Amino acid sequence: MIWLCILLIVFILQAATILLLEFRHPAKTIAWLFILFVFPIIGFVMYYFLAKEYKHRRKVRRKGTLIAEEVRKFVFETASIVSKPEDVCNEEFMHQHRLFGLLQNMPDSPITTCNETTVLTNAQDTYDAIFLAIEGAKTHVHVEYYIFKPDKIGTKLRDLLITKAKQGVEVRLIYDGVGSHKLGARFLKPLTEAGVEHHAFLPPAFALFDKRVNYRNHRKIVVVDGVTGFLGGINIGDEHLGEDVNLGFWRDTHLQVKGDAVYFLQHTFLTDWAFVSSQQVKSLEYFPKHGCMGTEQVQIISSGPDVQWDSILEMFFGAISVARRRIWIASPYFIPEDSIYMALKTAAVSGLDVRIIVPGIPDSRVVELATMSYLEELMQAGVQFYSYQKGFIHAKLMLIDSMLASVGTANMDMRSFFSNFELNAVMFDQKSIRRIEDDFEQDFKDSIRIDLQEFRRRPRIHRAKEVLARLLSPLL
Repeated sequence: MIWLCILLIVFILQAATILLLEFRHPAKTIAWLFILFVFPIIGFVMYYFLAKEYKHRRKVRRKGTLIAEEVRKFVFETASIVSKPEDVCNEEFMHQHRLFGLLQNMPDSPITTCNETTVLTNAQDTYDAIFLAIEGAKTHVHVEYYIFKPDKIGTKLRDLLITKAKQGVEVRLIYDGVGSHKLGARFLKPLTEAGVEHHAFLPPAFALFDKRVNYRNHRKIVVVDGVTGFLGGINIGDEHLGEDVNLGFWRDTHLQVKGDAVYFLQHTFLTDWAFVSSQQVKSLEYFPKHGCMGTEQVQIISSGPDVQWDSILEMFFGAISVARRRIWIASPYFIPEDSIYMALKTAAVSGLDVRIIVPGIPDSRVVELATMSYLEELMQAGVQFYSYQKGFIHAKLMLIDSMLASVGTANMDMRSFFSNFELNAVMFDQKSIRRIEDDFEQDFKDSIRIDLQEFRRRPRIHRAKEVLARLLSPLL
């Protein structure tokens, strides 16, 4: 009897700890309490190692200030920054003072002009453009990926980085410790010997010991000579070229940027570099002055558990809230946060054209079940869901009217919103918006619209699995 009382007290204390630390995120709280209920004691050990609040750690709280202040000041003084919505060359955005106020006040994420962008659809075009840019590098190449695999395309990129380093070009590489866990010493040794500096972002063992294994660097960044940059959904791996027999064709989107927006790609990379290497970069050489590269306005938005703002979530919500005609979204992982869920539902009920593309061939069964749990109520409200059939869709896209488009690394899920380090580009130019629109139109053709009545006839056991997956979805 005494032991039962002791165990009950321990259980209550563990539950109270989770409630106290996770009160800002009710969905995560419920998920962890469910795990604790099913696996007493063990569940709390899992929570301790996987979910301890990242932003409470002193070193990581300072991560955003690791760039030298003189560098930050130089960047903001040098870049052409939009100061009012009327200066954005988009008639639909010119009157969006409220949305502009939100975007303008995001930390270290101004809207810049003097940019030229190229939307890169799928991996082959992306790899070709990245390799071409790196081959022409004169001063430095900065590379950062969530997944970097030691396969054919990974070896090809490694060897190119080695070649550039031997030519005297500074080469730096960041790879995520979990996402790129297959990179071994044998693969990395030639990089070291050639003078390529490389670091893992939170290696798995260190992250587990320091209770940060749940927080991953999901960014994909390439910066060449401080003038040309790349970001988007494509990692380094042969599966992106369609060589995964289970997933087949891999549909994705990346973005090439030239101009002032690259300053803020560089800013993000060097902040991450200072964190993983403890080397604060103070040189202004990485932010070269250049002539106006184009007329496009672009905003680079980074987010992560090291800052107080959930910038990408707030950008998504703000843009969805002011939409007047259409909201088109593509995401391989659709597990919306409550505010996004309600914003989409309200928009559809109001008569807007709300369409969402999700994978018909998923790479995670649990995530697929969690996604399915949101579909029925949203479809009842008028949201149209499309199941992509040509292969696996990994593109992370949002199109709002003809007002703006977003391309980047963030999925429409709670892991991207709260746990991962992410990076998105918001574009306002009609050329880029039309290109994203064309890609959406093709993706709709390669998809099957999910029928509400047919969806309702799915088996009860399937519904039960969806409920369980949705309960755990904040942790997926």
